[in-house]
Amino acid sequence: MKTFPTPETLRRFPFGLADIVVILGTLVLLAIIAKLGQGTLVTFRPPDVLPTVDLGVENLVYYTGRSTLRMFIALFCSTVFTLIYGYIAANSAKAERIMIPLLDILQSVPVLGFLSITVTGFIALFPGSLLGLEAASIFAIFTSQVWNMTFSFYQSLKTVPKELQEAAVLYQLSGWQKFVKLEVPSATIGLLWNAMMSFGGGWFFVTASEAISVLNQEYTLPGIGSYLAMAIAQENMMALGEALVAMTIMIILVDQFFWRPLIAWSDKFRLEQSASVNVIESWVYDILTTARIPTLVAQSLTPFTDRVNEVLSALSKPSKQDKKTVSSNSETIYNITLWLILGILIALILHFIISTVGIGEIFRVLGLGFLTLLRVTFLLIFATLIWTPIGVAIGFNPKLANFLQPVVQFLASFPANFIFPFATLFFIRFNISLDWGSILLMALGAQWYILFNSIAGAQSIPTDLREMSKDIGLKGWQRWQKLIIPGIFSAWVTGGVTASGGAWNASIIAEVVSWGSNTLVAEGLGSYITEATETGDWPRIALGIAIMSLFVVGINRFFWRKLYKLAEEKYHL
Repeated sequence: MKTFPTPETLRRFPFGLADIVVILGTLVLLAIIAKLGQGTLVTFRPPDVLPTVDLGVENLVYYTGRSTLRMFIALFCSTVFTLIYGYIAANSAKAERIMIPLLDILQSVPVLGFLSITVTGFIALFPGSLLGLEAASIFAIFTSQVWNMTFSFYQSLKTVPKELQEAAVLYQLSGWQKFVKLEVPSATIGLLWNAMMSFGGGWFFVTASEAISVLNQEYTLPGIGSYLAMAIAQENMMALGEALVAMTIMIILVDQFFWRPLIAWSDKFRLEQSASVNVIESWVYDILTTARIPTLVAQSLTPFTDRVNEVLSALSKPSKQDKKTVSSNSETIYNITLWLILGILIALILHFIISTVGIGEIFRVLGLGFLTLLRVTFLLIFATLIWTPIGVAIGFNPKLANFLQPVVQFLASFPANFIFPFATLFFIRFNISLDWGSILLMALGAQWYILFNSIAGAQSIPTDLREMSKDIGLKGWQRWQKLIIPGIFSAWVTGGVTASGGAWNASIIAEVVSWGSNTLVAEGLGSYITEATETGDWPRIALGIAIMSLFVVGINRFFWRKLYKLAEEKYHL
């Protein structure tokens, strides 16, 4: 009589070591989320009952977890918004003419601008609960993440290879089938890298979203951002160092357990005929693919997902041909209506601004806008020359990507404003004007958009094209001119437009820095908006945001959109 199971029986056993790891990991994750979520439901009745932050190191793990939870909630909301907004904008010519300029405007509104408008409303939405302030903080982080992701997804849909689009029509794919089988897969690599960049960019604004100072009111949420703000205010170098260590550990954990597995998984979406010789590796992804539980769960959900796909496919009819013929009369009415609405809005804003601050203030703020524009331009040129070749090298070499991807992810995710106190001390010590120093501070937060999109663009170039370029002897500048620039151009444009918007947004933090009682201010539009927001000066808040939107939208319309058009028509696989 056999007492122990045979090896054959063990192999048939539904669970293995990898499954045990997955089960335990899932339970631990749920327990952490439940513990962190409890803190969002406490009482909040300003000014009597307010949350506080303690600089004791024993609280730092909890604060870091609270901030990370907000970041992931904001990332989930950003992803949902991206898929819906980007799809509509890319597939409807009329909607595109409204949604893309609107996206330009929303990208140009600084985080403090959104906080000024929304924080009171969110608090009123959940009276007596901290959940309202949590929602305001998450919304602020959302606004720092979502625009970059949406631009990336929209541009990817606009540059889907034409032969694949024709195949979708030939096989009578419904709108939903085309979305899940063609459009999302073709956009996955670029969207993933931009999501990583957006997640890192969200850390840049986590201090502003947790230590909220708007409209002469101050609110503090427990988190690593508010912990950092208090350490700076108290000139506590020990607490600042502890925050840096905690942030470093968290970034490494998020990279290993979340981003790196996604990058390894996304390799299957590369549009090429020959498979990658070397792929990016992830031990977490290996465990998930080895475990049987994810497969069993997917199989159990198959009837439900199949039914959902059938319903959505039935609701979206197969696309036949693009209907280009539109009535000239309806097109004229549509254009007139858009210009009329735009004119009314501009007139109302101008009337409000002129009647409150005067015409002279408008010209002064325009001058401040040009100063910030010079900083943004210098940053973009610098980032393109330095980071584009590095991004291409990483994207072309999976072995190099395996080594450097965690490094660049760490650098991009590490909040640049955590370095600002040290930079402030350096500027004070060597008497360096923040008018110049702010360029470096803005670059720390915005230059990574260029790098990450260059990596994504290089990875999206089919391996067979790279091999062919080597076979025919393309080298040096000729290889860049014939293969690399056309291949990464679309991704670089996405990186450029989002880096530009990110730099404008970063100016509200980079042009005003402090250490204890010492505050350095650079002359520019960012510092103007920051000061107006802190004092609750609504006319100047509106003026600053309007001028920043004017600059960003104008540059996007007359420069970046022309490059987008060039990418769609010429540099297109």
